[in-house]
Amino acid sequence: MSVNQQHLDPDSTTDVEDVTHAEEELIKKCEEMWKDMEECQNKLSLVGTETLTDSNAQLSLLIMQVKCLTAELSQWQKETPEMIPLNEEFLVTLGKEEFQKLRHDLELTLSTIQSKNEKLKEDLERIFNELKTKMHDIKEYKEKLLVTLGEFLEDHFPLPDRNVKKKKKTVQESTAQLITLHEMLEILLNRLFDVPHDPYVKISDSFWPPYIELLLRNGIALRHPEDPTRIRLEAFHQ
Repeated sequence: MSVNQQHLDPDSTTDVEDVTHAEEELIKKCEEMWKDMEECQNKLSLVGTETLTDSNAQLSLLIMQVKCLTAELSQWQKETPEMIPLNEEFLVTLGKEEFQKLRHDLELTLSTIQSKNEKLKEDLERIFNELKTKMHDIKEYKEKLLVTLGEFLEDHFPLPDRNVKKKKKTVQESTAQLITLHEMLEILLNRLFDVPHDPYVKISDSFWPPYIELLLRNGIALRHPEDPTRIRLEAFHQ
């Protein structure tokens, strides 16, 4: 058979077409693989620029991406495209290198997020300890203030003398047990510290009116602007 006849052999022409078709399919699959890898890289870059609002969700996303890439690599390794062994080995090696690069980038991102989480945890603990220290200082200040105030008031503002007759006998005498000025101020002070958003106290029969007027005249206590039966201690600590 002549050389010209070999070139015109239908079987030989079919083999060439099959090889060409296999190469086209392989190129198509490679392009799809590159496209998927580029999408993963874009997602990785977006993850790197996002603000850390929910660290647990970020970690879950990264772990999911690693699993997806691992599954994709395993699937590509199982496939056997119609190509010569040299090309197959080259593409598998190339895919492994690209996967290792992506995996390395994901591990770096994961490490960065974990470091941010640790720093955030340390910051929260420090803030919490600072708040505890401030609360302790406020409590000590309150206790010292009450002790000092109590000593002063016991000496200068004792309980009213119940033996003194009232000037107006027509006014019915209250049967409530009167409290000292020290006790009255302690009630107002506790209310101010315990319920700062509503520090007003209802005036009861145990509050001696002259003491109430004394606190109001000297700016130590304030009446409620809408309810004159309620008073509060002036917030001198602010």
